[in-house]
Order: sequence, then structure tokens, then C-alpha cells
Amino acid sequence: MATRTQDTEVILRLPCLGPEPVPLTQATSAVVGYARARRWLRFRSPGTPEGRWVEVPAFGWARFDARPASAGLDADVLLAEGLHGRLDQAGWHAVHDTLAGIRALVDALVARAGGRPFWELPDEELSVLGEPGTVGAYLRRIGQDSGAHSAHVLAALHHRHPELVPHLTRTTRRALLSHLEEGDSGVDAVVHRDLQANADAFAALEDAVAAATGDARPTRLRLHDVLLWLSTTLRLAHAVAAGDRLLSAAGDPGCRS
Repeated sequence: MATRTQDTEVILRLPCLGPEPVPLTQATSAVVGYARARRWLRFRSPGTPEGRWVEVPAFGWARFDARPASAGLDADVLLAEGLHGRLDQAGWHAVHDTLAGIRALVDALVARAGGRPFWELPDEELSVLGEPGTVGAYLRRIGQDSGAHSAHVLAALHHRHPELVPHLTRTTRRALLSHLEEGDSGVDAVVHRDLQANADAFAALEDAVAAATGDARPTRLRLHDVLLWLSTTLRLAHAVAAGDRLLSAAGDPGCRS
């Protein structure tokens, strides 16, 4: 059940973000800020060699979350670049080859989940006590086999399987390590506990974000990732402030309830 404060406001309790609960309104603002905030970039081109200032999206929402599902490995790599930046030629081929090489593992993961979203899996699927052949074991193998560009690989896999494959980077993985419990198959188990403990609150966050943005409906697995990344990279306050301004300007009371 969603946790509520005395004034009935829904809150999320996410230890990986800190000891204080996160109100739904703040979480919504953070994700809306991630989706819509912009920053200035100095741009030079042959037509304007003197350069000019342009506003570009501050984060990866438009290049990743709002993009349709990919239709092949090449598109998978391009989506991952939209979130994590361009790869050189060697890196591009490495990610492409890695995605091809772990296809059997991903197929086994999907088969094991049996259509269940990550947050509805039983605890045994993320415990070493149930191995081998669990979802947690497959996710650990995929992470181990993702190579030097694991963030790009996991971004591509998450976009293709948004309800099943957590998106983790070196930064967010490190933040989850201190929350591991005995018997966990990996840090994915920490994400699983957070999503189960805040099921109703994340469902409300999914609805609020989709209503406020209109161009994407990321699953709670991605929303957890966005909140964790913003927090661990010290961008949370900026995203919340930007989201507050945008929601206030839009006058959208539905996202503030």
C-alpha cells in the first residue's frame, strides 16, 4: 500500500535516496524536470562559425524515454547513445556485438519472467536461494557479460523490455550496494524491494508523469532509475525546481494531488 502523511499526501520511502520520505509531488516534479528541463549549449557550424547559443534538453528523456521501441540491434545502440552519449567506432561495435552475444540470455530471462513485470516477481526470483535459473541469476549474468559499455547495453535492454530489465549505471549500481541484504542475487534485488514496498505510490507516479508529459509513460522501473540517478549525481534539486516551474506554468492540478 502507498504510504501517506498526516495530510494524506502519498509518499515514497526509498532508502537508496536517503532516510527521508519523498512526497509524490516532489517525485513528480523531479521526473517532469528530467523530461522537460533545458540547458544552454554553444553551437558552431560551417554556416555560423562565430557560434550561437541554443537551448537543448538537459537530460535524456526526448532521446530515450520518448522514443518508440527499436526494430533491431542498430536502433538499440542508437537509443542507448541517446541516453549515454555517442560511442566511438570501436565502442559502437562492442555494444552491438555484446547485444547480439547475450541474446540467448535475454531470451531466457524473458521466458523465466513469463510475462510478469519485474515488480510483481516473487522474492525468490531475486534470491540466490532459488538459483540457478532465476530472473536474478540471469540479470547478474547479463550485467557480467555487458562489457566495458554496460550502461549502453543495459539502456538498450531496458528500452526493449521496460517492465523487466532494470537500467543501471556504475553510479547507480554503487549507490545500491550498501542496501544489499544477505541472499540477494545482486543489486537488482534492492530495486525489487523498493518497487514492492512502494507499489501504490509508484503506480500513482506513473499516472502523474504520463499526464504531465504526454509523450511517454515510463514504467516504475525507469522512474526508480531516474530518481536514483538524479539523487546520486546531485541533480535532484535542479530537476525538482525545473519541474515545479513547469507544472506551475502549466497549471496542472492533477499532478499536484
